[in-house]
Amino acid sequence: MLAKPVPELPEGDLLFEPKWDGFRCIVFRDHDEVVLGSRNERPLTRYFPELVEAIRTGFPQRCVVDGEIVVASPEGRADFDLLSQRIHPAGSRIRRLAAELPASFVAFDLLALDDRALLEAPLRDRRALLDRHLADLRTGLHRSPATTDRALAAHWFARFEGAGIDGVMAKPIEGTYEPGRRVQYKLKHRRSADCVVGGFRMHRTGDGVGSLLLGLHDHAGILHHVGVATSFSATRRVQLIAELSPYLDDALADHPWRAWADPATPTTGRMPGTVSRWSGDRDGAWTPVRPERVCEVAYDQLQGDRFRHPTRFVRWRPDKRPGECTYDQLEPVASCGLAEVFAATGS
Repeated sequence: MLAKPVPELPEGDLLFEPKWDGFRCIVFRDHDEVVLGSRNERPLTRYFPELVEAIRTGFPQRCVVDGEIVVASPEGRADFDLLSQRIHPAGSRIRRLAAELPASFVAFDLLALDDRALLEAPLRDRRALLDRHLADLRTGLHRSPATTDRALAAHWFARFEGAGIDGVMAKPIEGTYEPGRRVQYKLKHRRSADCVVGGFRMHRTGDGVGSLLLGLHDHAGILHHVGVATSFSATRRVQLIAELSPYLDDALADHPWRAWADPATPTTGRMPGTVSRWSGDRDGAWTPVRPERVCEVAYDQLQGDRFRHPTRFVRWRPDKRPGECTYDQLEPVASCGLAEVFAATGS
């Protein structure tokens, strides 16, 4: 079951929950058999052995539970990078990470219990059953806080961002469970930043720009790759090629990322256009441009020193110099930990 973005918290007969930033996961338990399935049907079971064991002893013997897998950083924030490291072929590495930084499963919906399918039951009833049958959970298992109080949800939206929470979900409390349909709502944090364009990656069709590679300067003046801007229309992709072509000449001569243009050159840090564990077959080739153009992008949150998700291109900023694009412009977020989120109570 999915959600569509909204510009503000909706009103109505809704159940509000934190929007977790992890791997969406549906747990299937049948006595000792436990299967963790991702939203895109990739198997997750082998990557989280500590959760499998916790579920065997903490969940009802036969159930299907919808939720999210998260990993907390040493500082107590949800950390998607640490979570992504668990998707690894080596069993020894998985076991080591499971012991060092164990994952948590956050349950927010109950889809089946014993022999009863609950997809046609209203969320109000499903949540009541979830609270009743998952009342006493062991370490690593949590029930998501939930409330019908819109003001409390607004407080969660502001307060829990410091814990790495994406925003707030709003779910029709009388709604049934509709797989694949966007009949729920999500409000995510949105901000803007002025970034240097240091290069681009071609669209997978070969027809224009697929993504812009973005940079920000630190206090020492070093330009760091911080993410990408994506989701251009077919027309805009072609326009961007024309707009960036004057900056192709001698682009690598003094480019701060020039070492990354040679795949054989050892480098440190995250290279522009590198692939993730989920998209290892994607072409990471990128085209450098002279880092002289500035654009404004909309983003939701930071993960460490870069944007957590792809950003949205807003406009070119010819009035801005590249040197003005620094980390200082980014809005600080009040400190908060996942422990505070797990301990929150609703109404």
